[in-house]
Amino acid sequence: MEGFERRYAEMAVDRFHLGRESLVVEVGSNDGYLLQHFVPMGVPVLGIEPAANVARAAEEKGVPTLVRFFSRALAEELAVSGRQADLVVGNNVLAQVPQLNDFVAGLEAILKPAGVVTLEFPHLQRLIQEKQFDTVYHEHFSYFSLLSAQKIFAAHGLRLFHVEELPTHGGSLRVYLCREECPKWTPTPAVERLQQSEEAFGMSRIECYGNFREKVEETKRRILTLLMDLRRKGKRIAGYGAPGKGNTLLNYCGIRTDFLDYTVDRNPYKQGKFLPGTRIPIFPPERIFETRPDYVFILPWNFKDEIMAQMSGIRDWGGRFIVPIPEPGLEG
Repeated sequence: MEGFERRYAEMAVDRFHLGRESLVVEVGSNDGYLLQHFVPMGVPVLGIEPAANVARAAEEKGVPTLVRFFSRALAEELAVSGRQADLVVGNNVLAQVPQLNDFVAGLEAILKPAGVVTLEFPHLQRLIQEKQFDTVYHEHFSYFSLLSAQKIFAAHGLRLFHVEELPTHGGSLRVYLCREECPKWTPTPAVERLQQSEEAFGMSRIECYGNFREKVEETKRRILTLLMDLRRKGKRIAGYGAPGKGNTLLNYCGIRTDFLDYTVDRNPYKQGKFLPGTRIPIFPPERIFETRPDYVFILPWNFKDEIMAQMSGIRDWGGRFIVPIPEPGLEG
């Protein structure tokens, strides 16, 4: 991921002509994992992060950080003090904002007249298209298509002039915004292409969302049928990963230790604990090679290629992988 963040910083500096007189502001800046890449290029940065412990980690990387929640009031406070931004970055934060209008109004307030905002968030069309129901969980207050995002931005004086489709989180959008009156940035063909794609898919019609429920229910039935068939044959199944999305999937499907003996995770803080609701125990990844299960059920399916490469050793005893989304099935 660090390479991904570094490439973004290099792209932004080149595309937006950022330098020593510029300011890059990131909302939800975490431990400075993105902003740290602007520092050696001589571009001033400011992180805004409400968690004091991770903000301290950012400061240690040379990333100045305000321990505050981003809001219109904070944005106006910074603007009055002369700290308007040439670039505002918000990655995977928009979906987690409870006060959406206040947040977007703040983006407009902190932006210089010719400045740019880039935001990344999961793409609702991909979520529906690929039945990614497990990405719906309590941290998220909103899910956006390009069409719906444009409306909230326009309501606060921001114009969406470019969009990119990214593979992260099962399919995300990176949108580029400027002030409505800014003549510097003109819409690219990518915006109209994606608008047309969403219209054709039905994102502006209520039937699209009703059909999603039916598809999710069928996916649940197919996952359970696959697991029941394997268990009836006496096969042993372990899980891989303990992500938030995994808890949504397991609890919705009613999958507990009658199907998964355990799961593993590389995060030492999760090991020795249990998944909430299902009470499936979490072990280090080595557990799989100790117990040699017949199948490994991949819960963070969006990283399946990386996980299958890391755990390729299960093939030594004929082990295979189960991938639940978008189509439940066996791989490897």
